[in-house]
Amino acid sequence: MLRGEQHDDRIHLVVLFGGESAEHDVSCTTAAHVLAAADPTKYRITPIGISTEGQWAIAQQAVDALAKGPEQLPGRLDPSGSNVSPSPVLSAATSSPGRTVVMPLLHGPMGEDGTVQGLLELANVPYVGAGVLASAVAMDKAMAKQVLAAAGIPQAAYRAFGEHEMNPALPQQLADELGLPVFVKPANMGSSVGVSRATTVDELRDAIELALSYDEMIVVEEAIVGKEIEVAVLGNHSPDAATPGEIVPGDEFYSYDDKYVTDGSYAVIPAPIGAAALEECRELAIRTFRALRCEGLSRVDFFYETPGDPAGRGRGFLCNEVNTMPGFTPISMFPKMWIADGVSYPEIIDRLVDLAIERHTRRRRNTKH
Repeated sequence: MLRGEQHDDRIHLVVLFGGESAEHDVSCTTAAHVLAAADPTKYRITPIGISTEGQWAIAQQAVDALAKGPEQLPGRLDPSGSNVSPSPVLSAATSSPGRTVVMPLLHGPMGEDGTVQGLLELANVPYVGAGVLASAVAMDKAMAKQVLAAAGIPQAAYRAFGEHEMNPALPQQLADELGLPVFVKPANMGSSVGVSRATTVDELRDAIELALSYDEMIVVEEAIVGKEIEVAVLGNHSPDAATPGEIVPGDEFYSYDDKYVTDGSYAVIPAPIGAAALEECRELAIRTFRALRCEGLSRVDFFYETPGDPAGRGRGFLCNEVNTMPGFTPISMFPKMWIADGVSYPEIIDRLVDLAIERHTRRRRNTKH
């Protein structure tokens, strides 16, 4: 260090955003809000954008905006800059003096599915969120359902199958087995991308075709008559669950447009299901988080069939899915639930960074070199 220079002991926070999946725009919006909320007295921030073609670049637009103040950030970040492969960009970002933590704000395949997490493990750098195994399993709804079933987590009736198993008789077989209506989902996608509700066999056939355009594995689930309940979970080995909230869809179901475009849905926090059910939901969310070996953060989504409701089957909580990197947009449920519990947006970021460092330190200690 040269005479007169001051040591910068802030954590170097590398924010990855964008990505190759259909959730690229959601990731950009999430990153814009996280960058604006991160405390500049605690973090030196390097945004790295990933284009839909898989090119990595230092996001100069975000760097310039941050230099002027977080309020200068645009609502959607453009992953512009010199197009290069991941290794040199990540190496340049993580070779900065002091401690580096990577925050991969990537949703969907090629980001939330263990691929980027594996790269960060190889780079030996702390990163926010679930590890390789939990990311991959939670991303694949078909595999996650198998693991959760083995752990005794209640779920809706479903069938999972691959494109190679498709045949002309299958839609009718699924309708006979699960009843109608059903929901059809790509196994490896989030934010309700590619999800359809089918009320007839013909609609089911079309929904399967749509889902297969996003993934070669799909899941068909029975439709549940009940409330949509979500729980935000933070932690590593000793996770905490926020007060659950209810999503009241503005669309026929909680669709992509409902989540990110029209803002037609609204949240009720706490969910109006009674104190005992709220506590049961929190405990089940933590059980689910641990069953998938999640770390850092997750949003655990349930359907709730009210016991005794004549319109439903009264089975209580049924796990729908687990999101290991939920959105942080202004209308996203994950931050809303923690904020309702008194944890501010910047405090959520701080806790995630601390959890990333704790997990990395523990894993390095337990790994032989």
